[in-house]
Amino acid sequence: MWPGQGHTAGAGNGEVRGVPSLRSRALSVALIAVGRRRRFASAEAVRARVAESARRPASHLPPRSLGRVADVSRTFVGAWPVYDASPRGVEPAAQVLYVHGGGYINELVRPHWSMIRTLVTEAQARVVVPAYILAPRGTADRTVPVAADLLSGLIASGGAGGTVLIGDAAGAGMALAAAQRLRDRTGAQPSRIVLISPWLDLTMSHPDQAAIEAADPVQARPGLLEAGRLYAGTLATDDPRVSPLRGSFAGLAPLTVFTGTRDVLTTDSRELLRRARADGVDVEFHEEPGLPHGYPLLPVPEGRAARDRIVELIRSAAEE
Repeated sequence: MWPGQGHTAGAGNGEVRGVPSLRSRALSVALIAVGRRRRFASAEAVRARVAESARRPASHLPPRSLGRVADVSRTFVGAWPVYDASPRGVEPAAQVLYVHGGGYINELVRPHWSMIRTLVTEAQARVVVPAYILAPRGTADRTVPVAADLLSGLIASGGAGGTVLIGDAAGAGMALAAAQRLRDRTGAQPSRIVLISPWLDLTMSHPDQAAIEAADPVQARPGLLEAGRLYAGTLATDDPRVSPLRGSFAGLAPLTVFTGTRDVLTTDSRELLRRARADGVDVEFHEEPGLPHGYPLLPVPEGRAARDRIVELIRSAAEE
């Protein structure tokens, strides 16, 4: 059994039902010490972050080290820069659309590129990475259709059996909404959808979140609510394009979900498990005791195990 597999929505209000690794515990302490949670501590903090990004946009360029192990190119889809990374000297075994997180207000950062490198080198996958327009310019009514078109193009070019859709955090929400849109338009789906610490309900209204938030070293609801409002734009935050947890799961590809019990967003993962299975969708669910938001991207043993599982899933897709 993979770490966390079988820890399902039957869990209570985010209680820790096991002991995380020493490295994971140390990292959570470090995240608190450096004030990671302050980024989402308040609506004002988020608005200040957005204003600073408008004045001095952060880079979304891949690190040079990726170019030593992958062929990396960049094209544009409308105003979106889209990166394409493939293993050097090897025909890709599968293709991945990777939609990054960051609360819809932050660019690609090194942990994202580290994950992408793993997918290229260990899964031998071609990885397509959109640097989508951030909120408040990039809102759900604008971003979800573009993401759905990117997914549709990959499936059409390579066949659904060799295409895996991966999203982390906010990117998981956009990815799921894109898959729902594509299902509604054409019925097409990738072979699998992988959601890492997904943010799927931007209303942040689940009653269990208050208890979990107290132990979360990274996320805080006031700032998340503001980031969600910016991403929603003119839509209501409970619109399925904004909060795909509110949409239908029927007809979607099989899902794999990774979450940790010290993530205020774990309620979204638990609700997804319940609703998707009720709609007849196969769900592989990993809930890791004591782990924070985004742990599969972190340099901890549980993160390594999650990455290994994702690589296995991509390899399996390549064989379909």
